[in-house]
Amino acid sequence: MMDMHDVIADIVKKALGTDSAIELSVPEDPKFGHYSTNVAMRLAKGQGKKPLDLAFELSVAVMKAAPEGFFEKVEAVAPGFINFWLSPLAIREELLRVAREKDFGSSAHGKKKTVIVEYSSVNIAKTMNLGHFRTTIIGEAIANLLTAQGYRVVRWNYLGDWGTQFGKLIAAYKLWGDQAAIKKNPVEELQKLYVRFHEEAKRDESLEKRGQEEFQRLEAGDEENRKLWEWFKKESLKEFKVLYAMLGVKFDEWIGESFFEKKMKAIAEELVGLKIAERSEGALVVKLDEFNLPPALIEKSDGASVYITRDIANLEYRLDTFKPSKILYVVANEQALHFEQLFAVAKSLGWTGKEGSPELTHVKYGLVLGEGGKKLSTREGRSVSMKQAIDKAVTLAREIVEKKNETLTAAEKDAVARAVGLGALRYNDLKENRMTDIIFDWDKMLDFSGDSGPYLQYTYARLKSIIRKSGVSESKLTKTKFGMLSSEFELALARKIFELPQIIAKASELYSTSILATYLYRLAVAANKFYETTPIVKDENKERMHERLALVLVAAKTLANGLKLLGIETPEQI
Repeated sequence: MMDMHDVIADIVKKALGTDSAIELSVPEDPKFGHYSTNVAMRLAKGQGKKPLDLAFELSVAVMKAAPEGFFEKVEAVAPGFINFWLSPLAIREELLRVAREKDFGSSAHGKKKTVIVEYSSVNIAKTMNLGHFRTTIIGEAIANLLTAQGYRVVRWNYLGDWGTQFGKLIAAYKLWGDQAAIKKNPVEELQKLYVRFHEEAKRDESLEKRGQEEFQRLEAGDEENRKLWEWFKKESLKEFKVLYAMLGVKFDEWIGESFFEKKMKAIAEELVGLKIAERSEGALVVKLDEFNLPPALIEKSDGASVYITRDIANLEYRLDTFKPSKILYVVANEQALHFEQLFAVAKSLGWTGKEGSPELTHVKYGLVLGEGGKKLSTREGRSVSMKQAIDKAVTLAREIVEKKNETLTAAEKDAVARAVGLGALRYNDLKENRMTDIIFDWDKMLDFSGDSGPYLQYTYARLKSIIRKSGVSESKLTKTKFGMLSSEFELALARKIFELPQIIAKASELYSTSILATYLYRLAVAANKFYETTPIVKDENKERMHERLALVLVAAKTLANGLKLLGIETPEQI
């Protein structure tokens, strides 16, 4: 269904006599219009006119093309913008349509198209840390946004369950492992062994070689090493799934690197046969000079496979099995070169780069830094686990909820604290440009008055509280006809609500959660201004009171829908 942006764009197209796309923006300050376009500046040169002159001509044509009473005014301003102000009537009519629409904000843009979103990608035998938290919540939010755009989304947890690190871990277990301790606390004890291996390797250079040999035995199918690896994986997945359940995150695929181990030789042979790969000092490499990239190592001189080889096999499997239009890799900035090389190899193989071929995108994000801005590292034993962060956020939120609402039962306070704590963690990350490095600031994260998850959740709870206090049922409010709303804050809130579909579309296109988060914050600010300046339940005009309550309900639903896309719950009471 068309939203307000589309309606205005169609009016402009009609005035221009064109089917070309029309770009519209929403000025932050309404004195520059409710909507604005630079179409005149884009077309002026081709028509041999000055941008402002063309903008004036078009503004007159737009007023004629629009339904009577739709625009309050349309103005041309230097250097060639056309600004549009909607009439209160048009706003009320659009609000009525939005209030009736079940899936407001969603679209069928991606219908019949499949997108694979790879995220989280946890490493077996290592605790899930804040870095994993970041890829998990960014990936989940992007998957939600794409689903809202009509795509069939395959959510893929590409497990780090193969590679030389497992040779090191097996070597560490054989040297220092305590079976009973690992059975009691699997992942933490295995990680301690991994950290110890690297500490000992600084003093004993032979350990690195031993780790490589143990991995070679694993690749060759050594029974003892295989059993140890399977045990490590089984115990790790148990713990990971508990954490995912806490976050409410689900995956469609759990296929990891080990799935492709038997395809390594075939991939190497295919690359050699196509003369894409060649031997260099015993190793197999793909030269990528034409892409201005260093050579990609496909196979080590000792015959061991490497990460990119498994990624090539994985890509081939995904293309053959799912026929995706897009594959998104939600992985940290640090892996930029790896993906540049992977995508270059894919193009050399003819898998991409042609019309109709899938789009491969590395959705980069910055690091989660510890106190003092230090990079977190499992190898160095300087890592904050995801569970520690979640527990701390929930504990701090519980203290705040305890003070804010004494009427809740202990169980209700626990549930609200969990929602607020996790919401604070998610929003703190998702509101930022994903390329930015994140440093945790617990006070800002849990601030109920700033740009935070709790502020948005509290706004939602406040709006729902207004409706409860009114005694008017939500079902009755959904049937309200808007005919009286006219104040500045009422209309401003309605216009802000109208933006949701375009916000979701833009956030999906750019894989940017911050676009949606920023919008939701501004929506919450507009809702609070309306609430603080306008008598709602106390309005003596019953019909207008019902309309204002209905506006409150639409605002609350819009806020909840947006937060749901970010993976954030909206408690009814806080």
